[in-house]
Amino acid sequence: MRRLTLEPRPDWKAKAEAVGFTYHHSEGQPYWDESAAYAFTLAQVEDDLEPAARELHALCLDLVAAVVADEALLTRLAIPPEQWDFVAASWRTRQPSLYGRFDFGYDGAGPPKLYEYNADTPTSVYECAAFQWLWLEDRIAAGVFPAQTDQFNSLYEQLADRFKLLFPTGGFVHFASDADAVEDRQTVRFLEDIAGQAGLEPKFIAVKDIGLDADGKFIDLEGHILQAAFKLYPWEDMFREPYAANLKTAQVRWMEPAWKAVLSNKGLLPLLWARNKGHPNLLPAFFEDDPEAASLTGGYVRKPLFSREGANIEVVAPGVAEPVLDQGYGAEGHVRQAFHPPADFAGRRPILGLWMVGDEPAGLGVREDDSLVTKNLARFVPHVILD
Repeated sequence: MRRLTLEPRPDWKAKAEAVGFTYHHSEGQPYWDESAAYAFTLAQVEDDLEPAARELHALCLDLVAAVVADEALLTRLAIPPEQWDFVAASWRTRQPSLYGRFDFGYDGAGPPKLYEYNADTPTSVYECAAFQWLWLEDRIAAGVFPAQTDQFNSLYEQLADRFKLLFPTGGFVHFASDADAVEDRQTVRFLEDIAGQAGLEPKFIAVKDIGLDADGKFIDLEGHILQAAFKLYPWEDMFREPYAANLKTAQVRWMEPAWKAVLSNKGLLPLLWARNKGHPNLLPAFFEDDPEAASLTGGYVRKPLFSREGANIEVVAPGVAEPVLDQGYGAEGHVRQAFHPPADFAGRRPILGLWMVGDEPAGLGVREDDSLVTKNLARFVPHVILD
């Protein structure tokens, strides 16, 4: 694993905007960064990254089966009691998943270590699936990389195949997100496009505009009932909305399904560790009130059960003074995970996002920060496979 310094394409911004990648900057800072690329060997992908994602995915599914049958564990994960049956039923009926993203620390030498699983509302899918592939094609055409240069990236094709598998006869599917959040809206627009190419009829609705009819069914602004819906809106928030009582009776086929609430929760980390202590791809992790948390004498990372983009994550380790991005998360509790800093490439610290589509690894996206915690202004850096 190497970090390559490259010359950006002079027209990359125009090319990004021409294909709808409009959030290439965030708060005036570059989000897409092609002044560098991370290079992996094929062995690192096939022997380290893909097996880690596949195996941890299987362990996560085993964990869901245990959690939905255990009220104490559901309580631990701060899933409201009135939603326990709804979550369990979504697992019992095996409502299918579309996608998810594992975040790993990896340096190319030791095994990848799981930091968290973005199982419910992962973003960066467009830049991973499409724009970094277009970048690679341009770089090969310009002679920057040899013609045989590849990426760990079948994300676009696997998403299209997954939509076809989930909806073999096509049909009408709603897609929902915050319409005013540019990255969220563009992420959903990309998935709408893939769904359309897979034979579906996508229709967007802002999350705030979803309503209820007289029968308690979810409806859009034109009164159409939501029967199948992709939502870029987390389950922990849906469970606390005024309409939460209708979730279990409205008979919507949600993507992601409600059982993903078990996996999109950082309480997943201590539960996985408790069931698989010593696993090479896991870091020791405990709920904060667990006496065993005191065993993390080499330092730990304190994480809220629910948070986004590195918010309210605190590094507690000797010699470390890392600022905390406080956005008010943490009321539901915290976990402590053993301190395992990301690889350091001259002050740039990459996190590897390993995408799952259904049950299969599908691609890699690298986000890079200058701090130990990957936050909202982290940069997306493309990657290549070079032997």
